[in-house]
Order: sequence, then C-alpha cells, then structure tokens
Amino acid sequence: ARAAVALPDGRLKRAVVAATSQGGFTAGGRSPSRGAAAHPRRVVVGMGRKNVAGAEARGRFAAEPARAAFSDSASTSSAASGPGDKYFAKDKRPIILFDGVCNLCNGGVNFVLQWDSASKLRFAALQSEAGQNLLERSNRRRDDISSIVLVEESGSFIKSEAVLKIATYLSVPFPILAQFFFPLPLFVRDTVYDGVAANRYTFFGQTKECRIGDTSYSDRFVE
Repeated sequence: ARAAVALPDGRLKRAVVAATSQGGFTAGGRSPSRGAAAHPRRVVVGMGRKNVAGAEARGRFAAEPARAAFSDSASTSSAASGPGDKYFAKDKRPIILFDGVCNLCNGGVNFVLQWDSASKLRFAALQSEAGQNLLERSNRRRDDISSIVLVEESGSFIKSEAVLKIATYLSVPFPILAQFFFPLPLFVRDTVYDGVAANRYTFFGQTKECRIGDTSYSDRFVE
C-alpha cells in the first residue's frame, strides 16, 4: 500500500508502507529495527536463519520451541510442554535417571537416599517409561543408557556435571566437596566418567532387580 509521509520540512513524500508480521508498518518496505516491534516474537530454538525467515514470511512459527541440542556437559531444556513435563506438574524435585540393571548405579541410588535426608531428589530408571520420556525431554535418545542424567524442571545435566550437581543436593560435606571438582576442566572430568561408565558392567556386574521396586521410598521413585 502507498501512503503519504510528512517530513520535518513540511514536504510530502510518497513511500511504500509494508505491513510487518508484527502488525506494524515500515517505510520503503524494509523490516523494522529490532527495537521497533510492537510485540515480542517467539524465538524458535534450533531453527536455522533461513527457516526462521521462511516462517516469518509465511506469518507463522512453531507452536513449541524445538529442544536445544544436548551437549556433552549440560543442557537447559525449554519450558514448553513435552513428553516428560508431566513429571514436574505437581512435584518440582529434580529426577535422577540411572541404569536400573547396573550394580554400580543402584549402589549410587542407595548412597543418595542415605545422604539426601531432606528428600530433595527423585529417581527413575533409564529403562522405564518415565526415564525414556525424560530422556526425550532432555533431547537424548529414548534408548540411551550411556550416562546418568539429572533432570531439573528447567534443564538437564549428564556425566560428571550431573554427578557434581547431584552432590550439591546432598547433606554436608558433599556440596562442599563438589565445589573443589567443578573448576576442573570438563573434558578431564568426563574422560574419567566415561572410563568408569564404559566398564561398569565388567567391574561391578548387573542385577535383575531394580531399586525402583522398593516400596519404602515410593514417593521418591517415578515410573
């Protein structure tokens, strides 16, 4: 559409006025500056610039932001509704995803139960439906049991980062000890973690029973 635009010297200039996807107008058909949008728009995480431009041209965005790619250290998941979000609807406590048939992992669960006197953490086996949904929520494969995962309402952590983050929820002295290891380079911590995780069945064996069936802690285990 064309419209007359009043200039400071009182002259009139014909300018092309383009309607933008935000409902505003710009002279010359150019997109408005970043601060000119009348309404903030949703940023779609994981969508390339070309795809974003195409979505804007069509006047629509995805209903939910895509999950950010999961790194080898930590990942913050978006707050959009997903397959694992229901586990935080009524209970906001973080959930530890552990290998349900690993003796070492089950021993770790027993350790956390002993030192988490305030019941700050919950648990779910990686092989369970809850575990698979939470893996997907963390942008990991549903069948990925290669690492422990700590899932908080706002994000997820894996490998050594998950172990140290879990330690911060436990009773003293473990939160203090965790602070000594956090400064270590991530690749060093994860290299040690990967070495233990890759040989956990060889060194510690497997079990046919999962601690998740222990009814004495029924409120701590998610299925």
